[in-house]
Amino acid sequence: MKGIILAGGTGTRLLPLTAITSKQLLPIYDRPLIFYPLNTLLKAGIKDILVIVSPDHSGNFLNLLGSLFRGFGINISFIVQKSPRGVAEAFILAEDFLDGESSTLVLGDNIFEDDFTEAIQTFSEGGRIFAKEVPDPERFGVVEFTSDHSVLSIEEKPEHPKSSFAIPGLYIFDHTVVDAAKSLLPSSRGELEITDLHRYYLEKRSLDVRVIDGAWFDTGTHESLFLASAYAREHRLGERFHPMVNDALREFNMEFKKIVSLKK
Repeated sequence: MKGIILAGGTGTRLLPLTAITSKQLLPIYDRPLIFYPLNTLLKAGIKDILVIVSPDHSGNFLNLLGSLFRGFGINISFIVQKSPRGVAEAFILAEDFLDGESSTLVLGDNIFEDDFTEAIQTFSEGGRIFAKEVPDPERFGVVEFTSDHSVLSIEEKPEHPKSSFAIPGLYIFDHTVVDAAKSLLPSSRGELEITDLHRYYLEKRSLDVRVIDGAWFDTGTHESLFLASAYAREHRLGERFHPMVNDALREFNMEFKKIVSLKK
């Protein structure tokens, strides 16, 4: 299993904050947002991770993550997405990195309280998505499913949702995902939609869903960014990170302080 974090995009809804840096590098309480999806993958035992970034901020990601986990057996690679052409395009960009293996993709602006270790490590074939019950499902992709977690239907921002379960930004697919993504046609927005990729696996009856109970934040707006930061502080989410992540952060901070002191 390999991991992908999609951290491209322009983040226009977060202007002026994103005029100077990537959305995924904005702070969530005491650490940059990118560490939350990174922690989700590392806690599940994934050691090979590809971060897909935009051209304008690629250097910032490299400066932060390029050597952060070099002493922990974690391999972090980077690839530039020149322009955002849909979530499903991430798998095409990652073709060489995946090299025929299964993958878990996390959107770089999503924060999850749940631990996905069991769901990731028990995955075998097809596709696996997740569902979170929300009060306003019409704002999201919506999944309808049976009591045994077989998916019945998927709709994108439906006017009359068939369920109250939204699909958050974490997806698991087997080795066929690259060819599946290549088979998709661009939507009216000119993008390869992740919903269409879900439907591809649904039509093959190889898509299942797991329900998550913990908090989930899609931090694409100023309000959601603030709420996520407040929740992370109140519930001490950073203390629940994989110890390796917190150890790496401490080493990074100490090294950075040494560099600063030498310049004085």
